[in-house]
Amino acid sequence: MPELPEVETIKNALEKAVGGACIQKTEIFCRRFRVPVPNDLAKRIDGARIVSFNRIAKYIIVRLDNSLSLIWHLGMSGRVKICDRRPNTPEKHDHIIFSTDKGCIIFNDARRFGLLTCCPTEELAQNPLLQKLGIDAMDKDFDGNYLYQKFHNKSTAVKMALLDQQIVCGIGNIYASEALFDARILPQRPATNLSKKECAQLAESVKAVLRKAIKAGGSTLKDYRRPDGSMGYFQNEHCVYNKTGQRCPNCVCDIKKTGGVQKTVLGGRSTFYCATLQK
Repeated sequence: MPELPEVETIKNALEKAVGGACIQKTEIFCRRFRVPVPNDLAKRIDGARIVSFNRIAKYIIVRLDNSLSLIWHLGMSGRVKICDRRPNTPEKHDHIIFSTDKGCIIFNDARRFGLLTCCPTEELAQNPLLQKLGIDAMDKDFDGNYLYQKFHNKSTAVKMALLDQQIVCGIGNIYASEALFDARILPQRPATNLSKKECAQLAESVKAVLRKAIKAGGSTLKDYRRPDGSMGYFQNEHCVYNKTGQRCPNCVCDIKKTGGVQKTVLGGRSTFYCATLQK
């Protein structure tokens, strides 16, 4: 599933390519997503001009000049493609095509776990998809004090607390493992056991890892591609994620004795860590 860096990368690409464009025609070939596409979506947005692209958590918000906003989530396998003109023959799983006066946007989703819907812009904060989200991981107010307050009575593993979108939104499985490694904190530790100093370090590590990933265009592991079809390359900079048995950066342990990077499962999610460096 695309996480914050991937969604941010896609949002920036859309802004660059079709920011300010007029939506001339919306073609919907399949409405059966996690949330069904509204039957009147095309009628409501065709002819509207795009005011801005924003990101809220893992959602792309497309604000239009007719007081409506699109809410777009890519799900597990969703892709956004940008091209100069509408293809004569859409590819398999090209479910929605937006033709604009600046180019064509295509929503391709093999598994259809994504969604595309709309609501009045002034009601975004009250939309059920968005209203229970916590602070954004890149927000200036996301810091050690915030984490310490949220973790203080949280007995769940700190890795799972980071994945709780009602605490902090945008962090997914890859970047939770990488941030915990950067902060030298074991993912299995109860969140409530973290000190104020450790919470401050973890907040800094989360932002540092996410900034690096955004700069690298995100991580391409399976389905994710940038809108131009190219891959992100932050996967080449992963320290522990999917590195089971390998030596992590800066580790001085005897890998024959420690077994290198370890893998465990927390909350049904694969979790990677260094038992030597993380405490």
